[in-house]
Amino acid sequence: MNNYDVVVIGGGTAGCAAAYTAGRLGLKTLLIERKVHLGGTITSALVIPAMKSGNNQINTEFREALTEELKSLGGQTTFQDNSGWFNPELAKIALDNLMRKANVEVFFDTHIIGVKVEDRKIQRIKISKEILSVSSDEIDMENKKLSVSIGATYFVDATGNCEIGKIANCRFLEKDKEFQPVTLRFMMGGVNLKKFSDWLVEFDKDRNVTTCEIYDGIIHLSTAYTWDKDKKWALEPLFKDAEKKGILNKYDTNYFQIFTVPGMPDTVAFNCPRIIDYRNSLEVKNISKALLIARQNIYRYLQFCRIYFPGFENAYISNIADMLGVRVSRRIKGKYIYTIDDLTSGKTFEHPVVVSNYPVDVHSNKRGKSTLKAVQDYQLPIESLMSADIDNLFVAGRCLSADFMSQGALRVQGSCFSMGEGVAKYIASLLSA
Repeated sequence: MNNYDVVVIGGGTAGCAAAYTAGRLGLKTLLIERKVHLGGTITSALVIPAMKSGNNQINTEFREALTEELKSLGGQTTFQDNSGWFNPELAKIALDNLMRKANVEVFFDTHIIGVKVEDRKIQRIKISKEILSVSSDEIDMENKKLSVSIGATYFVDATGNCEIGKIANCRFLEKDKEFQPVTLRFMMGGVNLKKFSDWLVEFDKDRNVTTCEIYDGIIHLSTAYTWDKDKKWALEPLFKDAEKKGILNKYDTNYFQIFTVPGMPDTVAFNCPRIIDYRNSLEVKNISKALLIARQNIYRYLQFCRIYFPGFENAYISNIADMLGVRVSRRIKGKYIYTIDDLTSGKTFEHPVVVSNYPVDVHSNKRGKSTLKAVQDYQLPIESLMSADIDNLFVAGRCLSADFMSQGALRVQGSCFSMGEGVAKYIASLLSA
């Protein structure tokens, strides 16, 4: 007997979109999240803003609902024609609200410890919770945990690393040396944004790099610097001087990007440090070293900003992400393996779930070797979100069935929203057939 029509594992961007859409379509839906809040990259990893992915996107209802919910909470703004500027703390509340409105049941702080597969289908999954957390059908007294067995007609793996697919022994596409560096984002509070923005727009005249606008008296800005030589970076002399004086090391200068945050008028969010020495996001030893390195980098950035950026004199580290920003990890073998040729040719499909023109964006640990290639509209088919091995298992998010380069364009939040929504709509069509 199945408990649910659909169980979504992973409450990040793709998983929330899938669960919300399934619930709104009347499916009995359970969303399982290993942390104590939803949002994934938006909330835990502080990956903001959600980048715009073109004017012809499909499956955008969830993103629109999230945008409106955040706007009502004071945690959203539209800047540079992109509505995806979200407040990561208020996003936790907004996502709770959306799941409640869609009648989605949510299990937090929950881990999958087993998957039962028979006849090419997942029959049940087993979750583990501390004693008294949930009702149970099995008790492990030695470890003082409860385990609960849950059935569903369909399962969606939105864990990012495709953990359910791994436990179910699905085949994968990742290859040795196909990695991108990870990032540990953070935020600084106590920033005088008026003082900083006045200085910044005069210091850097390149509006392709540095942007600043004022809406309703609130300052919104962004700027960047990398060690790549594809642009003339106005901030380069500051980084060079800081490196010379030992305030930063050479490692710290590989990537630097900052943004303002809606609803946080004295706060700046950082899309760095990018950890170039530790790229394999599936190895605990590598990830642990990356975290240790990153937090040291973050403290050096604090000193750098206080010294070189007017308005940062009283700045402090207000938040460090509790999850690394991972760009690529496992990629499942699906019923269709999407390729970079499909993407660059704009190949069309019978059942597209994504339409985007987000560029091919592949980060490298080597100077001048990153890829950022503009493209025209492309489509992703539903078959790239269907396991080739398990008939009732879908995936959504960066673990899709795609080659390394095309995944570099499809991994962003806008496409993940569409994947989750598209999967839920497809499952609903199967259940109503």
